[in-house]
Amino acid sequence: MRVRPARPGDAETLRTTVSRAREATVFDDIGAPLLDVSAAGVREAAVGAECCLLMEDDDGPTGVVIAHPDEEGPEAELLALWVHPEHVGEGITEELLARVADELADLDVDTLRTSVPSDRPSAREFYRAHGFTRRAVRRGPAGDETVVSADVDAIR
Repeated sequence: MRVRPARPGDAETLRTTVSRAREATVFDDIGAPLLDVSAAGVREAAVGAECCLLMEDDDGPTGVVIAHPDEEGPEAELLALWVHPEHVGEGITEELLARVADELADLDVDTLRTSVPSDRPSAREFYRAHGFTRRAVRRGPAGDETVVSADVDAIR
């Protein structure tokens, strides 16, 4: 499998892959903020993020990670993380997190954070298992969400 920077032109391929995986959203399985999986939505996220990586094999995308550093301060937000259901358990999540952490470290980012819906204990456990700790609870558009964060060096 190869990891490369995602480009706006990858949006349609990624959207098609997600649809074929019979998922309604790219990031729902782990509770990360939902991303519009229309070609335009993925393209917009890829353009707006500093760190957008796509993992693929000969059959197409197997995973994607999108993160964006804050304008001020040494933090970044993990906007999206998705692994194709047929490739779960193959270490793709860990590879994508490590690769995005490397890119963020090169940008002098110290901390990676994301939001997890409070009604998704499996998502909280996923992030805990990957080195994220609870920072706060806030009210989001879909209800309460827990903000979790991790030291970039710890997930590299």
